[in-house]
Amino acid sequence: MSVIRSFRGFRPDAAYVSKVAALPYDVMSSKEARKMVEGNEYSFLHVDRAEVDLPEGTDIYSDEVYKKAADNLKKMISDGIYIQDSKPVYYIYKLTMNGKSQVGLVVCTSIDEYLQDKIKKHELTREEKERDRIRHVDTVNANTGPIFLTYRANDKIEGIKKDWTDKNSPVYDFTADDGVRHTVWVIDDDDIISQLTELYKEVPALYIADGHHRNASAVKVGLKRRGDNADYDKNAEFNFYLSVIFPDNELYIMDYNRVVKDLNGLTEEQFLEKISECFDVELKEGTYSPESVHRFGMYIGGKWYGLKAKDEIVKENDPVAVLDVSILYDNVLSKMLGIGDPRTDSRIDFIGGIRGLSELEKRVDSGECAVAFSMYPTSMSQLMNIADAGKIMPPKSTWFEPKLRSGIFIHTLD
Repeated sequence: MSVIRSFRGFRPDAAYVSKVAALPYDVMSSKEARKMVEGNEYSFLHVDRAEVDLPEGTDIYSDEVYKKAADNLKKMISDGIYIQDSKPVYYIYKLTMNGKSQVGLVVCTSIDEYLQDKIKKHELTREEKERDRIRHVDTVNANTGPIFLTYRANDKIEGIKKDWTDKNSPVYDFTADDGVRHTVWVIDDDDIISQLTELYKEVPALYIADGHHRNASAVKVGLKRRGDNADYDKNAEFNFYLSVIFPDNELYIMDYNRVVKDLNGLTEEQFLEKISECFDVELKEGTYSPESVHRFGMYIGGKWYGLKAKDEIVKENDPVAVLDVSILYDNVLSKMLGIGDPRTDSRIDFIGGIRGLSELEKRVDSGECAVAFSMYPTSMSQLMNIADAGKIMPPKSTWFEPKLRSGIFIHTLD
């Protein structure tokens, strides 16, 4: 059973939506955010990365940053940049990239469902990143970036969504600078809202695809407000948080590649010799992107190699150990290169597949890194199986594209 509910969302006036919509706060640096808002006073980064409106060098975790975020959102609402729907509704959010579309339902999900593990996670979170979003959500009094959820596709739900988009006009339809098209419909029919709410009760579980820190933070803000209100109303808005739910068969996971700064004291020849103990190694002509599981690309010394994991290192009976990211970490990154916790070790970096293999070559050819690995993408079935087993994926296992935009939908907590 999955609990969803409609809400009176704040959303941009159609005249401003293409300027307001912004990439998630955590896919850019503070410096990059400052560059992105140049010439655009409406960008939602003025809320999600409010340090852009304060002097350079401002501590991004200072009280004034969170206060500025709240002030900026209040001003956008008072200036009419945002409107609020007159009744609780659902929204359909369609993203189209390179001719491929994914169609999600924008809803509020329950913090209790998350606490009961009915909204399943597959990644660990870091406390310092949680603290930032907890303060942000609590101070602006709103969920400003949706959680990216998925579920095993349900034909009845998809049929209702398709019927609505076929028969109704969208309120937004724009293409962002990166070529991703964003189309939004408002579902304001009470009967359709009720049907969707009931159909989701038949969905056994929801899964976090992206946004583990935002999800954990939204839940902790709700718990904090419960603690501040002993006689809280279980239907109060802070018991729910903003999510977009997509069927699993429409989602696209890209490769999430790795670069390492040094060879841990090994020469290139020594490293190639050691890696051949666990992998079949083949020199390639030109770039190499793996075409199947348990294969890897490796760029070192200006050359591309194909790696195929030998049978003895593939643990088919373990849903986590069998992942390519685990095979690479266990047998190369940790064992040979001495990488510790990938979330904190400064010797390793991660490159989303959207940036292409040329970025891997650039990092190595510049001397910044010694070796790069191109990965075969993790599958949706692997993600769900691991979450169902109550296990955790290694860090940086999945890279979803396209990214949901922040600022198109806002759920206030009162």
